[in-house]
Amino acid sequence: MKKLLLTVLVGGTVACGGSRSAEARTAVDTLTRRQKDSLVSTMPIPGASRIRDAQKASDAQRARNALLDSLAR
Repeated sequence: MKKLLLTVLVGGTVACGGSRSAEARTAVDTLTRRQKDSLVSTMPIPGASRIRDAQKASDAQRARNALLDSLAR
């Protein structure tokens, strides 16, 4: 029982003890998933250009869907 209580207390302390300020967390959280992916696609890491390709395909599909939706009206 004592081990369980100790584990819960230590785990709770570690989980709540973030070292970043509220401003830093807000700055990170203001980027959308697409913006983050766009930033990653410019990095010199293997497969990064595939993210850009996927975004282009997604944009093309979104534009096609918008066109089809406007024709249906």
